[in-house]
Amino acid sequence: MAGRKSKYSLENSNNNISKVWSVAQYIRLSQEDNDNVGDKQESNSITSQKALLNEFIVEYDDLIVYDTYVDDGYTGTDFNRPGFQRLLDDMRKGNINCVIVKDLSRLGRNYIEVGNYIEQIFPLFNVRFIAINDSVDSFKNPMSSNTILVPFKNLINDEYARDTSIKIKSALNGRKKKGEFVGSFPSYGYVKDQKDKHKLVIDKESAEIVRKIFEWKVNEGLGNLSICNRLNDMGVLNPTGYKKKKLNQNYNNSKMKQEDYSWCPSTVRNILKNDVYIGNVTQGKRKVKSYKIHKVEQVPEEEWVTVKNMHEPIIDKDLFEKAQGLRQIDTRVQNTGKLSMWAGILKCADCGRAMHKKYCKNTSGNVYEYYVCGTYRKKSNKLCTKHTLKVEELENSVLEAIKLHIELFIDTEDILEQINKSKTKRHANENILNIKQSKENEIDKINKLKKCLYEDWKNEDITREEYLEYKKKYEQDIERIKEIIVNLDKQRENQKEIIDGNNKWVENFKKYKNISKLDRDIIIELIDFIEVYENKKIKIHFKFFNEIDKIL
Repeated sequence: MAGRKSKYSLENSNNNISKVWSVAQYIRLSQEDNDNVGDKQESNSITSQKALLNEFIVEYDDLIVYDTYVDDGYTGTDFNRPGFQRLLDDMRKGNINCVIVKDLSRLGRNYIEVGNYIEQIFPLFNVRFIAINDSVDSFKNPMSSNTILVPFKNLINDEYARDTSIKIKSALNGRKKKGEFVGSFPSYGYVKDQKDKHKLVIDKESAEIVRKIFEWKVNEGLGNLSICNRLNDMGVLNPTGYKKKKLNQNYNNSKMKQEDYSWCPSTVRNILKNDVYIGNVTQGKRKVKSYKIHKVEQVPEEEWVTVKNMHEPIIDKDLFEKAQGLRQIDTRVQNTGKLSMWAGILKCADCGRAMHKKYCKNTSGNVYEYYVCGTYRKKSNKLCTKHTLKVEELENSVLEAIKLHIELFIDTEDILEQINKSKTKRHANENILNIKQSKENEIDKINKLKKCLYEDWKNEDITREEYLEYKKKYEQDIERIKEIIVNLDKQRENQKEIIDGNNKWVENFKKYKNISKLDRDIIIELIDFIEVYENKKIKIHFKFFNEIDKIL
């Protein structure tokens, strides 16, 4: 790079003053260009562009390079690029008065914006614009930048960007539907398979931390903040720090200030709700607004693409489901370090706020535990009443309720057996299998047609263009039918999951048949939450009520 100059004149051998151009060399390479192969990739490379610009400039004494501005890996559909923004800043300061690019597409692929810079902004600042390969030079040949060819070429460049965007999205959506991972960085606990970048494999060190987070949440009832404190006390790097320091990944978290690699509650919350840890691949949670507007939007959950059992799980599904339930409730640990058996389970029936545990001495000097409404205790006795309930009374009532329900629903297994034998279910399953078989037969027929098609071409019964056209159509038909078969398999799987899930619940419930004492594991497994009324009445919301609804 030549020395930085901001003077636009020099004295020649005849002592005449001539125009000197302070040049900004602009070079851009987008990710789409980098994905190309062979000669095209080389011609678009940063090194090649720089060499071309230097070869052009060295031929002219009046062109002096002020600086080179590079945007490597930035799309041409917008101009919010660091290199180009720096160029504009130097232009406004008067440091440059000439911009040189390899061709118009390097300046950008946004038809309107590129035209705006060439026709208005550069002339406004008296900046000469040169696009070497497109023979555009606004100073030597002013008409070259105003000819109809320039907007036409810009329109083609814009269309190229749009077409590329559509193709990339289509390819990515296809991979997502197959359950192939298409992200840049896998979730904490996983790395990309070295043999297949679209498949995830367990990273042992970080996976062990993931297991601890789930176990602490479920087995010890720790809140997200308590889990953060424990991890920070252990000196464990958070996911961002681990990816950068341990895995040497070029990973950046825009929400992280400087190099603070400590854990925060939101990180723990995101891990606890991520179904990647049970082997699922869920993608499409966010999308870019358009190929020109690169604003990222959140996608509704019902539109996410989830494919199950795509890689080895770090935790089992039972632990994951328990964690999902606990994420919704308050599970504070007492000052003694022991988790209350009822933490996060009790709610005031009137205001819905969590019940708070308190201790009191009776006249005999004995300490007993009781619960009181959180609103009454912490906000105002005008907003809600006490709803006082002794722990001893609570335990007795819940234990009796569980025993009664065990007796009442122990025969649920018979209901499930009847459903399994029912004509409706059997016929539905048979229908799915029949449809699947017919679709597979369709694929066989199309493959035979493809084979005959090839023979017709070789026998010159059809032209090569006709052969390619029909072949493409047959292949598209096959892909469409394959998608139908995949959806049919998913329907069968969902049916099986409903029945298997209900059977699993019955087995879990039956194992408490001879229950004589409560513990937290039993409560968490069987109960969603308990409402406490002012008259010491309680209403227990059992988890299996939803399951019974599914069955009946």
